[in-house]
Amino acid sequence: MIVGTVKEIKNHEYRVGLTPESVHELTAHGHRVLVETRAGDGIGAGDDLYVKAGAEIIATAAEIFATADMIVKVKEPQAAERAMLRSGQILYTYLHLAPDPDQTRDLIASGATCVAYETVTDASGGLPLLKPMSQVAGRMAIQAGATALEKAHGGRGVLLGGVPGVLPAKVAVIGGGVVGFNAAQMAAGLGADVTILDRSPEVLEKLGMYFEARAKTRFSNKANLADCVADADLVIGAVLIPGAAAPKLVTADMLKTMKKGAVLVDVAIDQGGCFETSHPTTHADPTYVVDDVVHYCVANMPGAVARTSTYALNNVTLPHALRIAELGWKEALRRDVHLRAGLNIWDGKVTYQAVAEDLGLPYTPAEDAVA
Repeated sequence: MIVGTVKEIKNHEYRVGLTPESVHELTAHGHRVLVETRAGDGIGAGDDLYVKAGAEIIATAAEIFATADMIVKVKEPQAAERAMLRSGQILYTYLHLAPDPDQTRDLIASGATCVAYETVTDASGGLPLLKPMSQVAGRMAIQAGATALEKAHGGRGVLLGGVPGVLPAKVAVIGGGVVGFNAAQMAAGLGADVTILDRSPEVLEKLGMYFEARAKTRFSNKANLADCVADADLVIGAVLIPGAAAPKLVTADMLKTMKKGAVLVDVAIDQGGCFETSHPTTHADPTYVVDDVVHYCVANMPGAVARTSTYALNNVTLPHALRIAELGWKEALRRDVHLRAGLNIWDGKVTYQAVAEDLGLPYTPAEDAVA
């Protein structure tokens, strides 16, 4: 199979779909790999390293889209990239379609077979291709929130961990999954006063056992959520419904109860955001203020630590890429029900139910695609 990876063009996105090591694995299995020139600059991997791994360096993304059987990326294709996709081509990347009708419409029109990292599952019910980026984003959320709390960045002027004689910042983490756990871990490690909210008693029990006295847990209902948001200096939005748009848990009315200069970090922004007042921002202009509350809603947070993120991502995406290249997408998905869960678009049809429901589109089961 001819596998291609291109330089990411989303604002301040420095990750790359394939590392030189991943290219070496693919070429060792007899596949031809095309890499756009300078695609790996953001992770410190020059063209020479890709050539040494067996890749062919290609001058433009257009040439790769025109030639490759499978495109391996990191972020969802931008409009210019979507226009270059063709019928029957495999797109293997993050998509986050539920809050993005324009992208969904373009991918349907392209006729491409689109496998989304974020909906691939595993035997334990987890999302293994999303997990490493959720770990990165959860940890980064605390770094970003701590910076936004500084007075020079519009915040309250509060140090997250406080100092002897002065209370630490209060951090509310909404959601106790991978993002929430990693955010709480970082915040507690810095000495903040941390509360984690979740609706699952089992999750709350596990978090309580792990953190003991270093973080508090509360059941996430409307009253408890409103209380924690009003009391917090920093709120981390870490909720996820796989493949679906995130629920708007923090309302515009709740903002009016918050402290002036408090900070919201919406890690769920890729799926539309879990704060009613959220809209996507970029690393170039990461924050905005609504009702004196600072909002940080960068849609590709892990792109800022591109080397760590790219290698963590390739560790989990490469095995599936190899399987698709070896067997073809249809046979690979037929054999692996968990990889099949990643199929979001096929032959002009939406094959992931949550996406179809959120966007009001007809749904075709992925099983039909591999039949």
